[in-house]
Amino acid sequence: MEERLFEFICNVVYKVTGKRGLVYDTDFVKDLGLSSFDVMNIVCAFEDHFDIDVPSRDVWKLHQVKDVIDYMIKKGITKV
Repeated sequence: MEERLFEFICNVVYKVTGKRGLVYDTDFVKDLGLSSFDVMNIVCAFEDHFDIDVPSRDVWKLHQVKDVIDYMIKKGITKV
């Protein structure tokens, strides 16, 4: 499941930002230089695809790819 979520995240990040080469420890701001607007666009893509709501207070806890994977698993995302 984690691998499929990882691939999905990589695809979304590429579609929104054009950035490639993510690993589990990639930090969206420090490593990719994403703006808060980029991060919100990525979160919106997740919300739309999985039909979930990610509260703003949770968004700011999602620093790295692995944080997003853990969050999605906790939200009960089982299909990509």
